[in-house]
This record gives sequence, structure tokens and C-alpha cells, in this order.
Amino acid sequence: MDKKTISRDGTSLAYARSGDGPAVILVSGALSTGAAMEPLAARLADRCGAVPYDRRGRGASGDTAPFSVAREVEDLAALIDALGGSAALYGHSSGGALALEAAASGLPVTEVAVYEPPFAVHEGDGKERAEYTVRLTELLAQGRNGDAVALFMALTGMPQDMIADARRSPMWPGMEAIAPTLAYDDAAMAGGLVPRERLAALPVPVLAVAGGASPDWMREAARAVADAAPNGTYRTLAGQTHRVDPAALAPVLAEFFTG
Repeated sequence: MDKKTISRDGTSLAYARSGDGPAVILVSGALSTGAAMEPLAARLADRCGAVPYDRRGRGASGDTAPFSVAREVEDLAALIDALGGSAALYGHSSGGALALEAAASGLPVTEVAVYEPPFAVHEGDGKERAEYTVRLTELLAQGRNGDAVALFMALTGMPQDMIADARRSPMWPGMEAIAPTLAYDDAAMAGGLVPRERLAALPVPVLAVAGGASPDWMREAARAVADAAPNGTYRTLAGQTHRVDPAALAPVLAEFFTG
């Protein structure tokens, strides 16, 4: 991330830009920095000005307490201003929830694309998310960052033996370091249900994409997002999972963002 801008509360934000086309800010999901978006940015660069960034509390960006989702929206506002006053947004997983909220908040956003935002579609499905929020808050308050990461992995459906293997991996210390931002993603999910009322007020085109090899509920959530937005479109990428291949995703995004 070779560029910096400052958010409204004074937080320094690190970002990069690949390509000279229309600006598209790439919003990463939980336990990831802007580096996770760099392969996608490289694929988009021939048609878009792809902008990965480190969300607050991650990578080379700063952080300022207390956290609120409104501050992450202000971060996107600062980036949009630095990029010339308008931009499209792409969000992966819970980063998609933040991108949708930013557009609904009235930022000068031209389009929004999301990949598998992990919303629950049915009211009764919010119970597990509420229990996760309580336990995550407890673990982070106790400084048990590793256990917080393991809790998140369990929420995603990862088996316990794979979580144990992850704890022994070289990537684990990095995930522990940004574990406090799990609370930021949880807040962006706003309880976990598809925010139909917020989406119904979106004034911009929305593209919701899911992988054909992902669990059914992820495709249902993406379709529900598209259905709730006045100008929403749903797409499925055959053979893809939550860890989508940038080579498969980039052409779909480029077509949406550039027409």
C-alpha cells in the first residue's frame, strides 16, 4: 500500500491503485488486509482503477477508538474523496456488508458489487449470530485473540481439526494481531440478517455474486441482496466457492463497473 489518506477522525488509511480507469474500491472481509485484494486488483487494472486498502486496525492503516461502523463509512468517504469524488465499491464477504452500508449512507458511490455477504435470510437464523457476538465480545475483552479467531472460524463452519491445524500455521500470529477487527466486521453485519429496508433505499445498481459450489445459504443470501435492491442483479459463478478465483470474478466485475 503506497498511498495514504486521512479519515475524518484522523485515522491514517493505506491504499494502492492499479490501473487508470474508473475508480473501484475493494473492501476486504474478516481477518484480511488489503493485500488479499491485490490479485483481483491486478485482474481489474486493464479496465478499472482498482483500489485495495487496509481497513482501519489492519495492515498499514491506523485505528482510533471507539469503533463504530459509521467511522468505517467515513473511511470510505475519505478514500472516495482522495480518488476524485466518486467511486464504485466491491466488497467480499462481510466487506460486502460494509460496502452496501456505505452506499446506503449516501456516499458518492456509482455502483456496488458484493461477493457472498454472509447474511442470514430467515429471521430464525439470527440466533447463532447473536450468540457469536456475545462470545466474541467476551473473548476480545479478555485479550484472548487466538480464541476469538478460532470462534470466528467455527462460525464459518470450519471443523475443529482444521482450526487446530490453523493454530499451528505461520499465518496464525498475523490473524491474532488483527483479531480485534472481528468485532468491526460483526458490527458491519448489523445482526446478520439481510438488511432489506436499507437495500430498498439504494439509489445505485447492485450486483450480488455467489459461487456455484458454495453452500446453498450463501447463494440464497446473495440472491436476497439483489432482490431487495431496486436495481439489483444476481450472478452465479460456476464451480466457485467463498474463496473465489480472481480470474473468474474479475471479468464479471469489470463488465458491471464499466458497462
